[in-house]
Amino acid sequence: MAENVRLGFIGAGGIAREHSYAIHGRGTLRNLLKIAEKKPGDRATVTGAEIVAVMDPNPEASLLMSEKTGAKVFNSVTDLAKDGGVDALYICLPPFAHGEAERAAVQYKIPFFCEKPIGLDDGFLTEIASEVEKQGILTSVGYMTRYRKSVQRAREILLKDQAILAYGGWWGGSPGAHSWWTDKTKSGGQFHEQATHIVDLARYFFGEAVEVYAAAAHGFNRNIPGYSLDDAVSVTIRFANGGVANLMASCSSNAGGNLFLDLHSLNHNFHFAEFNFNLSIKTKGAEPEIVKGEDGIFTVEDQAFVDAVRTKDQSKVLSSYPDGVKSARLSLAANRSIESGKPVSL
Repeated sequence: MAENVRLGFIGAGGIAREHSYAIHGRGTLRNLLKIAEKKPGDRATVTGAEIVAVMDPNPEASLLMSEKTGAKVFNSVTDLAKDGGVDALYICLPPFAHGEAERAAVQYKIPFFCEKPIGLDDGFLTEIASEVEKQGILTSVGYMTRYRKSVQRAREILLKDQAILAYGGWWGGSPGAHSWWTDKTKSGGQFHEQATHIVDLARYFFGEAVEVYAAAAHGFNRNIPGYSLDDAVSVTIRFANGGVANLMASCSSNAGGNLFLDLHSLNHNFHFAEFNFNLSIKTKGAEPEIVKGEDGIFTVEDQAFVDAVRTKDQSKVLSSYPDGVKSARLSLAANRSIESGKPVSL
């Protein structure tokens, strides 16, 4: 392997920019783009990585990433995987567009990072997970919240004092017209595409789910072109450990949005709040323990993947592709429950 882990990007849209060269708020560059001269206030960037290849169906997106990173532009997924000279791939595609990229990574046995949600079809997810495990391909899925100190602290406690009940959700205002997000057949809906981080954390804390029951609200959002989402969703989950959770999503709250997850065990209460997942832990007879959520979590997640590729150590990654499949299946099961009106077993 070269001095730097050589990365190829399949997809160069918004989430790819989070990993590559996004300009954030104060104009700071972050994540995988190597910066020769850092300026005051610039976020930390991943060390030991460079972007050498990019392919996006939108040529303008590929060209923009190429200009920012020096990556070579490829016209097809296969060409990039075969001739891009990459050590690993970043697959940053909308839910409906997964397939060719993962199959190319498997064919050429290239480690890959796949942004969530990783697809819409159970059969496809099973196919790729099976090949990844059979061939021993190093993988990661973009559940960056697992890497937060607050999440790791809660999990440390919950491994000894099991989670019993959780409730939480992710909601915001009515969306504008969007090329794919507002089309449930392409995004999988808000619960699958956006609230997936909350779903994944529930799995991370409770263990595997065994049954899902979901209901949805419709008819409140009007006059949005191409809109077929559920306006709001409420999902009840039963876990193998005996615990239960109610998770929600809404894209119809125009007075303001929120993101939170509350859960309790026999001896602890946990409250996560805001995008950074700031955490308050209450224990009977003790002062609350506060764990602040850190900025730059994409950098932490990306560094873990780059280090895993360099050392060929899957254990550095907190969510492999086969593990990410389980979170995707949970929210896809919620969609099936909405359609049937019945509980779905997992």
